[in-house]
Amino acid sequence: MQPLLEPEHILILRETLRRFIEDHMPRPLARQWDENNEFPRDVFEKLAALGVTGLTVPEPFGGSGPDVVATMVTIEELASRSMAICSPYIQTACYAGMNLAEVGSEEQKNELLPKVAAGEMMFAYGISEPDVGADVSSVKTTARRDGDEIVVNGSKRFCSGAAFSNYIYTVARSGDSDNRRDNLSILLIPPDTPGITIELQKAMGLKGSATADVTFEDVRIPARNIMGGEAGWNAGWGQLIGPGLDVEKIEVAAMALGIARAAVDDAWNYAQERVQFGKPICTLQSIRHMLSEAKTQLEACRVMTYHAAALLDEGRDAGVATSMAKLFVSDTAVEIVLTCQRVLGAYGYVQEYDMERYVRDVLVMPIIGGSSAVQKNNIANQLRLPR
Repeated sequence: MQPLLEPEHILILRETLRRFIEDHMPRPLARQWDENNEFPRDVFEKLAALGVTGLTVPEPFGGSGPDVVATMVTIEELASRSMAICSPYIQTACYAGMNLAEVGSEEQKNELLPKVAAGEMMFAYGISEPDVGADVSSVKTTARRDGDEIVVNGSKRFCSGAAFSNYIYTVARSGDSDNRRDNLSILLIPPDTPGITIELQKAMGLKGSATADVTFEDVRIPARNIMGGEAGWNAGWGQLIGPGLDVEKIEVAAMALGIARAAVDDAWNYAQERVQFGKPICTLQSIRHMLSEAKTQLEACRVMTYHAAALLDEGRDAGVATSMAKLFVSDTAVEIVLTCQRVLGAYGYVQEYDMERYVRDVLVMPIIGGSSAVQKNNIANQLRLPR
């Protein structure tokens, strides 16, 4: 795929999503969702009716995928208006759809993937813990067998959407091997299971995603909720490091790209409308240079994001490309948005304008999905730079 030349079905998808956003996600509503930290489920259900939640689901299970490029286009377009819809979309199409399709058992695929395609199935990631971030193999949450049940104890942090998801996709320590990576399992835990406590966190951005702390106290789930079935017991590490990990990196790149694009569009329009000293500020060289640089950076971000997505669709090795895209796009998007905020001056700092929200949302992009430091290590390791 030529990253600069989008095929017809992608152009149609973008146009469909942009009409949907204007009709069902107008700016006043997006601001309201942000202010109220609200997940508008009714709007999400209308989005699912477009079929976009099936972009990661293979056709035998009711979807139209897998189509990584189309999925990233959807994420970009939604992120350009509201994370309150974009984040739950990722929880459905990516966290649930891609993981189930990649490592789910046949029983799990047959039961759950049709629900993903219909927009009726969301996963929340229960991976990070109070003392565990990028070093996933050090998780302290435990899982032990008790007959046909699994008993889970521990806690998870930054578990977005836990309160309204169908399952918490939970990484737990399930064995006694000296190799930390050989005793991990991934469990599908319904958030309403007895013994679970969910406490919402207060974050500066990503409103509507309901980021939460989750505590498990003698939580019991059936053994069939092991991701991948019985074969998945103590096999969680291998399930985590597959293609789904590469997709997660460019999910963040696509979000950052959408936010940055919205910021550039707003700053570009503002500069043409704002008059100072008798003329629009877009005639001032300093403003023109800021906007030109932001546009150039934005285009580079777009190329890197969709190049990596295209490699995944083609089934090619994309580990380096996805890490480079995550690193460059998330860091550069922060630069772009802060530049655009300066174009708006004081108006970029008040909630009357969306720029203030773009700033709050974009600042987390270099952190989530593997920090920029982690991506630099990934790139060096995969390119075999000696340690």
